[in-house]
Amino acid sequence: MALIGYGRVSTRDQNPHSQRDALEAAGCTRIFIDKASGKLASRPELDKALDYARPGDTLVITRLSRAARSLKNLLELAVLLRERDIGLKVIKQDIDTTTPTGRLVFHIFGAIDEFQRELIVEGTLEGLESARARGRVGGRPPALDPEGVEMARALYDMTGPDGKRKYTVQQIADQLRVSRATVYRHLDPRREPAAP
Repeated sequence: MALIGYGRVSTRDQNPHSQRDALEAAGCTRIFIDKASGKLASRPELDKALDYARPGDTLVITRLSRAARSLKNLLELAVLLRERDIGLKVIKQDIDTTTPTGRLVFHIFGAIDEFQRELIVEGTLEGLESARARGRVGGRPPALDPEGVEMARALYDMTGPDGKRKYTVQQIADQLRVSRATVYRHLDPRREPAAP
């Protein structure tokens, strides 16, 4: 039933002493500190802390932001800890998942995250349905209409007096204001010609 401390300092705030002091005061017998910047930075010390922890232990952090890069990341960590029978205690926010109240807080976080996802999906589906009712289908409109495709092919087939191509694909793309990839896609002989 050990208390395992975890802290993280950014490159701006290189001093882990205040976190270490708070974790020691909370009774942590082993402390792991990461020095990382950016929300996508790896956290090897957190991985070590999780490897070190055994069922019945509690991971102690000073703030939620020290162990999680996002709400989703926080919930994933909470699920992992619960599956391994490891508690989570957050000193500053007074959360302790070894208590019924602390578990309730995490259930609320999970419900909010799920609600946000459902709102995004619902809004997307409503937008697609509205667009279909107006005769539009999902996706980006084509960069070249059939006339543009015809123009690209004609320019590509033009040759100079020396028998060489008059225009490069880049010049055609610039003239039609599309990417080279778009021009290549329409010049690919394996593709069906665009409908007139």
